[in-house]
Amino acid sequence: MAVPQNRVTRSRRNMRRSHDSLVAGNPQECSNCGDLKRPHHVCPACGHYDAREIVAVTKDVDLDEDAA
Repeated sequence: MAVPQNRVTRSRRNMRRSHDSLVAGNPQECSNCGDLKRPHHVCPACGHYDAREIVAVTKDVDLDEDAA
């Protein structure tokens, strides 16, 4: 079983963990609709990327009306 030879100090433990923190996202405005999106990703609101429509976005469909 692994047992440490010497105690790891709080300072050394925390220095090792210094790179484990999470970084906040960096949202940018979509050039087409102005909604916030992740950089280098297709806009989830309008489906555009680099001033071109990549994904056709449809309006929300109410399933109760279609089933009847």
